[in-house]
Amino acid sequence: MAETQTPVSAFDAVIQIRYLDDTNATFTEQDGFLSLKTTLPNDEGVTEEASYERIFLHSAFPFDMPHSYISVLDKDQKEIGMIRELSALSEATRKILLGELGRKYYAPRIKRILSVKERYGFSYWRVDLENASDFSFTVQDTYRSMLKVDHEHVFIVDVDGNRFEIPSVEDLDRASYKKIELYL
Repeated sequence: MAETQTPVSAFDAVIQIRYLDDTNATFTEQDGFLSLKTTLPNDEGVTEEASYERIFLHSAFPFDMPHSYISVLDKDQKEIGMIRELSALSEATRKILLGELGRKYYAPRIKRILSVKERYGFSYWRVDLENASDFSFTVQDTYRSMLKVDHEHVFIVDVDGNRFEIPSVEDLDRASYKKIELYL
C-alpha cells in the first residue's frame, strides 16, 4: 500500500510525500520515454488510478545517494511521488529506471587534462576521457562550474549543461593537477 507521511504540524499538512513502489506504481518505457500508472490516495484519502504518458526522474542526492530518494515528476514538473530506494523495486522496474537515471546523470570521467585556457570569463578545456582522447569543451565562470562533492571528487559543468567527472583530483597526474589547482 502507498505510504504517506502523517501530518504532524500545519507545515507537514501542506507537504506530504507519496512513496511509490511496486504495489502502487507501474513504470514502462515507450519510444524512449518513461510512462507511469499509479494507484494512489487523493487528498481526501480515496484511492484513484492515474496514467502519465511521460514522466521524469530527479535524484534528490545524485552524488551521495544516487539510487535513493528519486522524485518522479509529470510533464509539468509536478511531483507525482518519490521512490525511496531503487533496490526495493522489481528487477525489471529497476532496470528501466536505472537506464533513465544513467542517461540523465551521465558524466564522462576525465582521465587527464591536456590544457585549460582562460579567455573573457570562459575556460576552454582539452582533456582525455576514459573513452575518448583529446576531447574539448567550454566552461563559463569556471569557479562556479566546478562542483566539489568532497575534497577530491569534482564535477565540471560546461556551457551546454554537460557534466564531466573527476573522481579523484589526487589521482590525476601531476601536470593535469597543476592545470586545475587554481580552481580547487
